[in-house]
Amino acid sequence: MKLFQHVSDIGDLRKALDEAFEIKADRYKYQHLGKNKTAMLIFFNNSLRTRLSTQKAALNLGMNVIVLDVNQGAWKLETERGVIMESDKSEHLLEAIPVMGSYCDLIGVRSFARFESRTDDYEEKILNQFIKYSGRPVFFMESATVHPLQAFADLITIEEYKDKTLIEPNPLFGGNALRRTPNKRPKVVLSWAPHPKALPQAVPNSFAEWMNAANVDFVITHPEGYELDPLFAGAAHVEYDQMKAFENADFIYAKNWSCPGVTRPNDYGKLLGDYHDYASWTVSDRQMAVTNNAFFMHCLPVRRNMIVTDQVIEAPTSLVIPEAANREISATVVLKRMLQSL
Repeated sequence: MKLFQHVSDIGDLRKALDEAFEIKADRYKYQHLGKNKTAMLIFFNNSLRTRLSTQKAALNLGMNVIVLDVNQGAWKLETERGVIMESDKSEHLLEAIPVMGSYCDLIGVRSFARFESRTDDYEEKILNQFIKYSGRPVFFMESATVHPLQAFADLITIEEYKDKTLIEPNPLFGGNALRRTPNKRPKVVLSWAPHPKALPQAVPNSFAEWMNAANVDFVITHPEGYELDPLFAGAAHVEYDQMKAFENADFIYAKNWSCPGVTRPNDYGKLLGDYHDYASWTVSDRQMAVTNNAFFMHCLPVRRNMIVTDQVIEAPTSLVIPEAANREISATVVLKRMLQSL
């Protein structure tokens, strides 16, 4: 595997999941693959789970790891062609990328949407320059439009918990165990939730893409105007009534995203109205009561009592911690496959 961007890059999902659980049982089984190999992780934006989990995955595979925070300790980088470099940007990405590639075997890049141009964001200008000029396999650690390492971890988590009939108390918060009815083909709902800032569509885009490829019944719910790009939403059922969408759901995945500009192109990257007006979309006991004792998921970091209430995120059915832990597993599978392709 030379590129990890979309669900299609991972190939057969059943084989990928089997590989994930094999690695989860023995994280160091393939440590020999990374001997004398180096992974370079390049961050144009902040990170906690992605940084730590991907570093841990590389170490699991015996690799050396170089982490570069582009905005701290490196020259400011120009990313556009044809500009006269008379500003505070001292180096062009076109020189920096092949230099970075000369120091490593694999490159991971994290670069968020800028919300300046939908065309530029959805064409993935920065990541595509790494693909074209680095000479190395490239994996996306969240881009303007996708976050495949997160979506793969989400799928691993759903596969892990879909047949659970007894939920033990949440190890982080406590709470009582409960029983739920397992569903071989679980109903998974991606729900928009309010947020004070305009956030990218990368996480919901990838989650939708991966759920459409998985063996689940997938529903997306959001207010009008927040329709995801059809490239990612695919054939998913879109339900504008959140309570109706939640009925008999097995998994609830809450996430905010700004206007994708599909039905309202002039509002790309914006919030449609004041977030206080959407308080009813915060995932609470009210919505969870109509589900099949659904598990709650979120990629983190999460704004409590805005995205989700304390009661829901601290319930025994909250999977936010095991979901985050599975980021190490998804990254290990991806890096393993890339090492095997060298």
